[in-house]
Amino acid sequence: MRSDRLNRMTKDEAERLSIEALSFLAGRPEELGRFFALSGLDPRSLREAALDSGFLGGVLDFLLGGEELLLVFSEEKCLDPATISLARQCLAGNPDR
Repeated sequence: MRSDRLNRMTKDEAERLSIEALSFLAGRPEELGRFFALSGLDPRSLREAALDSGFLGGVLDFLLGGEELLLVFSEEKCLDPATISLARQCLAGNPDR
């Protein structure tokens, strides 16, 4: 996804981005541990939870809640940070901004 696509996003794209964000967190054990603590999940329940759009939105909420983490993820993925917000809106049922 490129920054020129900020005007629209499909639910599938938003879900893929959220899964990429989860993978990003998995590569950062301290952040993943913080995510588990805030979400009440543990590694055993992660796979099942990842099938739920609400959970996927929660992953994006976690990124959006920490500017430094958001910027690192956005830079790694070559995304405008606003794309993460747009994906979150899309998963919440508000794809048009």
